[in-house]
Parts: sequence; C-alpha cells; structure tokens
Amino acid sequence: MELWHYWCRVAGSLRPAFPRLRTFLWFLTALAGFCVRGDLLGVTSFIRGLGLHEKCYDRLLDMFHCSGLDFKVLRRFWVKTVLTFAGGHAWQVNGRLVVIGDGVKNPKSGKKMPGVKKLHQESESNTKPEYIFGHSLQAISLLLRFGGVFLSIPLGIEIHEGVVFSNRCRKSLLDRLLDMLASLDLNTPAYMVLDAYYGSAKIVRGLLARGDHLVTRMKSSAVAYRKPVAGVNRRGRPKIYGEKVRLSDLFAAADGWESTVTELYGKSEKIECRALRLLWKPAGREMLFVLVRMTNGRACTLMCSDLEAEPLLVIQLYAARFKIEVGFKVAIRVVGSLGYHFWMADMKPITRKGKNQYLHRETREYREAVRRKLKAYHNFMQTGLIAQGIMALLALNKPQLVWQHFASWMRTMNLNGVPSEAVVGQSLRNTLPRFLHDAPESNIWAKFICSHVDTERRKTAA
Repeated sequence: MELWHYWCRVAGSLRPAFPRLRTFLWFLTALAGFCVRGDLLGVTSFIRGLGLHEKCYDRLLDMFHCSGLDFKVLRRFWVKTVLTFAGGHAWQVNGRLVVIGDGVKNPKSGKKMPGVKKLHQESESNTKPEYIFGHSLQAISLLLRFGGVFLSIPLGIEIHEGVVFSNRCRKSLLDRLLDMLASLDLNTPAYMVLDAYYGSAKIVRGLLARGDHLVTRMKSSAVAYRKPVAGVNRRGRPKIYGEKVRLSDLFAAADGWESTVTELYGKSEKIECRALRLLWKPAGREMLFVLVRMTNGRACTLMCSDLEAEPLLVIQLYAARFKIEVGFKVAIRVVGSLGYHFWMADMKPITRKGKNQYLHRETREYREAVRRKLKAYHNFMQTGLIAQGIMALLALNKPQLVWQHFASWMRTMNLNGVPSEAVVGQSLRNTLPRFLHDAPESNIWAKFICSHVDTERRKTAA
C-alpha cells in the first residue's frame, strides 16, 4: 500500500497541469497503465494491466488527443515535481544541475503517421539496416546521484524532424533542443552534457546566454587556436587568433599529463589527462579542452565552456552522459514510452523517398489535424516518461519497500542496491489489487479505477 500512496503523492502533484478533473483522472489511469502493464502492445495493454472494461480503450485514446492535455504544460510541472521529490539526490556541481541530452530514432512503419521519414542509422552493428523509417526525437534528462550510483530522470522528449508547417522556418535540430531546454523552466544554472554532434557555436552561445555551460566531446578533426603572441609590432588590427592547433596532435606531447584513478561507467579506471585553455573559433572565446587517455588505448578530447572547471570533473560529467542511453533502453523495452500507434486516417500516405512533409500549401484544416496527431504522440511519450520517472523515484526513495513487494527472483538481485524500473513495475503490479481494495474514500482516483474495472471478466478469470 505504501508504494501506491507514494505513487499517488508524486502523480498528484501534477494536478495543476489539468483544467478538468476528469482529464486528470484518465491521465492517472494511463500513467498507472505504463507502470503495471505486462506487455508493450499499446493502449490495449493498459486495459489488460489494470483490468479495465473494454470501453475504457476509446476513453484513453481520446485523452491523449484531447485539448485538456498539453505535454508542454505537463512537462513544466513534471520538472518541478522531480526537483521536489528527488530532494538532495539531484546532482549539483558548483551550484549547477547536471542535465544530459541526446537524440534517438524511433522506428515507425505507418504510412499515415505524421513526421515519419527516412532516417540514416549510424551503428557499428552489421545487423542494423543503414536506413529506417521513423521519428527523429531529442530528449533531455536530469542526472541524480545516490552514493556512487547515477540515475537519470527523463524530463522531456520531442519529435524535431519530419514535418515542416512553414517554408519560412529555418530552425535546426540544435535550435529546437535549446527551445526545449528553455521550456523546462529549470530556474537553476546547469551543465548541459551532450555528444559530439552538439559541439557547435549555436549550442555554446545559446547555453552561455542562459547562464549554462556545455560539456561535450570533440570530433577527431577539430581544431583550436592559441592566444596570439603579445608585444609583436605589426601594422593593422591586432591578431585575435594565434597558432592553429589540431587537437588530435596534442596527444603526442610527452609532458603535461597527469595520472589518476577515478570512477567511470560504474567502475574504477586509471586514466591520464591533460587540460588546456585554447581559443575556439565557432564560439569566439576560450574553452577548456581536456585530453583523456585510458589504459585500454582509447582516447578522446572533451570540451567545456566553464574555464574554472576541474579537468577530472569534466571527465566525470561526460562519462555520466551514458545514463541517457540507459534511459532510452528503459523507455523502449520496459515502459514502452515510445510505443504509440496512432494513425491519421485522412493523411496523404508517406512515399518511399521518406523526406520531410511540407505542409505550407495544405489547407488549414489539414495542418491542424497533423498538429493534433503530433500532439497526441507527444502526450503519449510524456506520460510514459513521467511513469518511468516515478518508478525511478520509487527506486531511489523506497528501495527496501520495492524489494519487499517484488515477490520474485532474479539472478543478479542486490537487495541493498537501487532496484531497476522493471523491479519497481513488478512490485507495483503485485500491490495494486490490495491498494484498490483498501484505499480510503478520499482517494478519488482509486474510486475512479474501481468504477471502471471489468468485474465480469474478473469473475470469469477466477
């Protein structure tokens, strides 16, 4: 019971995001469906997982499409909820939160799904095709730290390619990521940790304008410049940039390296690092470059816009970025946050070319229908991410209680560690019937669920 009481407390804090109570109750139902379902077969799995009447299927579909659910409004309240319930576990470095971001490709085969396009898939695996059809997404997560364990709480995700409503729109993926970060209303400076694709002038300048800093990895071909030599008399304007430096060439230097042992990717690693301040032309300012060599022969160059950051900190920040990849796997394989299957019946079918869908010459009604469908996708994903986040908060704040109600077995069980989202989901499934039976009259959502349970099917099953 206590697990679900905590679940209700966290989920209940999102009530101000909904203008109508009934919409909020259906949202809570979908949220619980994400947490307890035993399969990932769309909205039908919510019905099976919660034992609801089949009529609830259409109600849940309508909820994702209704105007009373706005994923951007919901996202802002979710950020406030995370910062409240995460407490001191939100990892703060030099007074800054640690935020991680990345892109992910979500395969979709529907020919009548807005935003689906042909996407290039970069992978070292020979089993994956070079191109897929799907949605191009960008996501942002907050990093939590519990002792030596890192957890990522997903904050938001959006489809940022595939549909162009106006031929005057010139926003790139980088612009859209900055817009999404601004929409979170963190109200606290942050370190934004991103991969090499986002190491650009637009990202650096956008973050600095907000008072944030960037931590990223540089491409092997990247160059920087030393400061110009002072005191040289020459005609014309003084030089801004001095000697050009290819960053990969700096690894050949024999001096300036420091050896240390640090925690990376969940284990202790011996590394060598070297830090330099160099001018980076895209940003038009000095940046901190950290060269890293590992004992296995791997090497990389990291860049940070915070010139006062310790080199070891920069390395630890970037190493923690892999937690967003773990979050993607949980979203896809455990929670099913990206498993929406809503089609648009009146949509013009996608061609095999799979390019962006330009809608500036379409009718206003058609554009609004596309917007409504895209919003439904985002509502579905945001609800799934919130369910994933609540499960992570339960694992963080109620670990012993989760293990107590797990009532199953795993070969790698660690009863003293932080349980996974899959373990939390199993514990929630096991305790849901008792919670619904013993829930107090004041719990409106429990009464709402009980009124929609398919009692005849349960009797037949019994």
